[in-house]
Amino acid sequence: MQRAVVSLLVLQWAWTLKGIPVLPETYILAQENFDLGQFMGKWYEVAVVSTCPYYMQRKRGNPVIVTLELKHVASQDNFTMTATNLRNDSCIQTSTVYSLTNTPGRFFHHVARFGADVDSFVVHTNYDEFAMMVLLGTERPAEIKTTTVKLYSRSMVVKDAVLDDFKTLARQQGMSDDTIINNQNKGECTPSEPVTEPTPKSQV
Repeated sequence: MQRAVVSLLVLQWAWTLKGIPVLPETYILAQENFDLGQFMGKWYEVAVVSTCPYYMQRKRGNPVIVTLELKHVASQDNFTMTATNLRNDSCIQTSTVYSLTNTPGRFFHHVARFGADVDSFVVHTNYDEFAMMVLLGTERPAEIKTTTVKLYSRSMVVKDAVLDDFKTLARQQGMSDDTIINNQNKGECTPSEPVTEPTPKSQV
């Protein structure tokens, strides 16, 4: 698995010599030569871990595999992610619009309910089997920062080697193996009317 995080110390040493400003404390590298078209389609969210206490509490209360459908219109600078899962014996569907950025494999969306800006990075994927995501959130105006790591799969069954790589990525983000939530397979469901999140403000 390609390295997802560049050490700040190494960057400081190398860039100070060149007089280039140092990046923030942690900089996430997106998948090399990322192909948006191959990334689109159906995924399952099979494992998650986060530094956000509220998110983890909510996921522990309903640890089910989420079905994701990603759709992009070639003429638009965004794509839609429609998530479907069982919640309180009901089939819930939400649709979120992600803005593309100048960096392939990096997306942006705004969560109005929490006033949070979220940068999402596809750090490793082979497109036809798995994708590993790192989401960096900032709640405003309090400037509360959170990190979430997610494992997507084209099927509801994931190879042990992929899970091991996901655990490694989580550790690189400062999270331990025992905090990872492996979502349960409770089957797919048919929702009623979907709920659409507001279109995010743009960010490069």
